[in-house]
Amino acid sequence: MSGGMAATPQGFPNRQVPGFDDPNAIVAAAEATGARISQVRAGIGHVIFGQNQVVDQTLITLLSGGHVLLVGVPGLGKSRLVETLGVVLGLATKRIQFTPDLMPADIVGSEVLDETEGRRSFRFVPGPVFCQLLMADEINRASPRTQSALLQAMQEQRIAVGGVEHPLPTPFHVLATQNPIEQEGTYPLPEAQLDRFLLEITVSYPDQDAERTMLLATTGAAEARPAPAMTAEELMAAQALVRRLPVGEKVMDAILSLVRGCRPETAGDEIVRRHVAWGPGPRAAQALMLASRARALLDGRLAPSVDDIAALARPVLRHRMALSFSARADGVMLTDVIDRLVGHLG
Repeated sequence: MSGGMAATPQGFPNRQVPGFDDPNAIVAAAEATGARISQVRAGIGHVIFGQNQVVDQTLITLLSGGHVLLVGVPGLGKSRLVETLGVVLGLATKRIQFTPDLMPADIVGSEVLDETEGRRSFRFVPGPVFCQLLMADEINRASPRTQSALLQAMQEQRIAVGGVEHPLPTPFHVLATQNPIEQEGTYPLPEAQLDRFLLEITVSYPDQDAERTMLLATTGAAEARPAPAMTAEELMAAQALVRRLPVGEKVMDAILSLVRGCRPETAGDEIVRRHVAWGPGPRAAQALMLASRARALLDGRLAPSVDDIAALARPVLRHRMALSFSARADGVMLTDVIDRLVGHLG
C-alpha cells in the first residue's frame, strides 16, 4: 500500500508504520474500527446496564490511549465494568485492592536477594502493574505515598526499581475506581496523579428501567458473561487511527479558549479570576484533543466538532481545577464554572 500504512489481516492500520495520510485508507480503517467497536459495545451491554454514558466515556479514554478515574459510591458496578472491559478488549488484566497498609512495592514490584551456587545477586520480581489493564480498586483508600507509585507508570509506561528501568506491556491503561472523598477512610489523590487521568467519569445510579433489567439479569440461575470482541493489537491500531483524524481550526481554537479560560492568570471571565484557585495545565488541552477525536470515531465521524469539546469539558477539566475558599463559601460549584465557559464557545 504505497504512501500509506499497511493493513493488518483484520483491516486495521499497522500502528508501527508512519505516514497514514491517505484519506481513503483513513476512511477504510475508520469503518473497520467502527464495526469492531460496535461489537465491543454490544459485549459490554450484555453485562453492564443503564450506564451508556459511562461506557462510552471509558471507551473514549481507551481509544485515546489514556487512563480513567471512575468516581461513585460503592455498588454501582465500577469494578464490574473494568473486569468486563478486560475480557471484551482481550487485555491482560490485573487488580490491586488499595488499602491503607498497601505499600509502593506491592504495586511496582521489588528486588529480592537470590543465592545460587554460593553467589548472591538481586533479582527483580515484577508487581501487578506489569499488565495491559490495571484495575486500581478504591484507589483513594491508600495513602498518597502509595498512590504516587503509579505516577511514572501512567506517564511513561515504565517503572524504575533499584536504578533499573523496566518497560510495561503495551497497551497500558489504569482504570481506577474511587469512592467519594466525603466517605470515611479515604485520602485525596495527589494533584500530579489526578492530572494523569485523561477523564474523571462520574458513575451515578441507574434509572428505574435499567435497574429492573439488572435485577432480573443478575439474580437468575445463569449470569451473562462477556466475550472477547477485540484484541490488544486492534486496540493499539485504533489508538493510532485516532491520532490521525484531522482537527479543524475551529475545534483547536475552542480547546485553547476553554483550557486557557479556566486559568485565573489568563481568564477573561471575572468568575474564574475570583473563584478558581488553580486551573488546568497543558495536559488538559492534550486530553481534549485526543478525546474529541476518539468521540468522533466512536460516533462514526472522521473529524471532531465543537460539540465534542462541550460534551467532554466536565470529565476532562473537573479533576484538573480547584476552587478557592471564597467560592466554596459562596456556594459556587466547579461544574457551574466549567458549564459557564462552555457556554461561551458558541
